Amino acid sequence: MSTVSAVKSPQSPTGMSPNASGAARAAIAPPGTLLLEKLADRRVLGTILVLLAGIVALFWRWFLAQHEHSWGNGDWSHAYFVPLIAVYLLWQNRAALERERMSVFWPGAMPLVMGVWCYVYFIVGVPNHFGQGLSLVLTVFGLTLLFLGPRAMEHLFTAIGFLVFGITVPEIIMNYLTYPLQDLAARAGYFILRLMDVNCDLSGNMINVITSSGAGVPLDVGTQCSGMRTVIAFVALGTAVALAGTRTWWKRVVLVVTALPIAIVLNALRIATLGVLSLYNPNFSQGQMHMFIGTLLLVPGFLAYMGVLWSLNTAVPEDARGSAA
Repeated sequence: MSTVSAVKSPQSPTGMSPNASGAARAAIAPPGTLLLEKLADRRVLGTILVLLAGIVALFWRWFLAQHEHSWGNGDWSHAYFVPLIAVYLLWQNRAALERERMSVFWPGAMPLVMGVWCYVYFIVGVPNHFGQGLSLVLTVFGLTLLFLGPRAMEHLFTAIGFLVFGITVPEIIMNYLTYPLQDLAARAGYFILRLMDVNCDLSGNMINVITSSGAGVPLDVGTQCSGMRTVIAFVALGTAVALAGTRTWWKRVVLVVTALPIAIVLNALRIATLGVLSLYNPNFSQGQMHMFIGTLLLVPGFLAYMGVLWSLNTAVPEDARGSAA
């Protein structure tokens, strides 16, 4: 009698056969494992590096200009963190990406070509840094849609759209928003100082803090004290927390809208703090103390913002789909 020996197929570390379907492997492997395996493939990694190099080579003028706008500028220093947050949003959706079938989607070439054309236009035709940045985001969107397809874009769109927060807004728009914020900051700071029983006067955007000796210490609520830096940072932060902290649309709207009043209150507290400190040292009403107090107040501001997120999720718990966030 002949003996038939059974030959076992080799097993993968997860206990699955290499010939097992991708869906079966995805059901057993921890979230992100299969995605990491794809990224570790030399061909996939090489393609990604080539595409990144192509984007840098094409948009290097814009990257350099954005660096000049952001370096040493408190209003746009957060731009360096925007790509990192976008990568985190991508990583957060890794499990959903593994379930999608990715394929080349040729209509994605349309936004890709449009993005490159707009970039050239905003360099040669009408030079505009903001338009160039939007062209970069459109190009990344088209490139991703072309190579990965619309099913994958459902999970990548928010991360790509978040890149808009890393683009410097034109000065004319900044000035249009800054002047009303200056007036609001001056009035709010004056109100808080009066609540603290600090003797002071308000004239336009100038708060005159009167010391115990009767001397006046002027506190000019200028462009630096308008709160624009805090507003920009908190709107970007609010959007990131809204995208990463919940999947419920109305909670996301509440989180984004809440960023504005929190930023305004923080700026009013900064002005009031500077006014109190100027009673002890008039030099505190000017110079680098503006930036130091503003940076210091970002910590309780962030905690207050996370408290809003916690309150929303406690009052209305996330469902099974949203709890993954």
